[in-house]
Amino acid sequence: MNVILFGATGMVGQGVLRECLLDPEVRSVLSIGRSSTGRQNEKLRELVHQDLLDYSAIESRLSGFDACFFCLGITSAGMREEPYRQVTYGITMAAAETLVKLNPGMTFIYVSGMGTDSTGRGRTMWARVKGQTENALLRLPFKAVFLFRPGFIVPQHGVRSKTKLYQAFYTVLGPLMPWLLKIAPRYGTSTEQMGRAMLKLTKHGGPRKVLENLDINGV
Repeated sequence: MNVILFGATGMVGQGVLRECLLDPEVRSVLSIGRSSTGRQNEKLRELVHQDLLDYSAIESRLSGFDACFFCLGITSAGMREEPYRQVTYGITMAAAETLVKLNPGMTFIYVSGMGTDSTGRGRTMWARVKGQTENALLRLPFKAVFLFRPGFIVPQHGVRSKTKLYQAFYTVLGPLMPWLLKIAPRYGTSTEQMGRAMLKLTKHGGPRKVLENLDINGV
């Protein structure tokens, strides 16, 4: 299996990358982003690409992949809709529309969020934009599209958030989070489980396109 990974420097992406590198069925991982992961592994190749809205200059390097795990995203806190949409919808769709042309047999997995608005018309800005992004992805002719909607995410194996406020939260509540996950699995998951679920769905498929926390934890 050859995998493309977006957002490998973020918290979810770090966890997904770890699981990909550990999986013996994954032959290679191509990380695409504006900065390097700093990781060294014989399976890992990195493509630092600044314009994530345009892939025309690197299309020749994007064929021959079985899966794309799209973990890139930003918090909506303090953001207006237009710049949030450019990242959440614009970057995601630019990547997906390029990849579906080059790899129609690919499985595309998108990390959305708990509470996403499937109608794409609700009043909550982030949920509306995420919903519109999900709907647009489902219309693309990939082999399969899966949409992950995690709630709180427990970082594991040294994974850290790039967002200072979130990392402070994880630092303070870190010892409690595995316990919270055990007693409230419908509200959260872990970076390890996110990565493992993505790999299992790519290999074997699944009955649902939209996966909430319990679905992710049960894959």
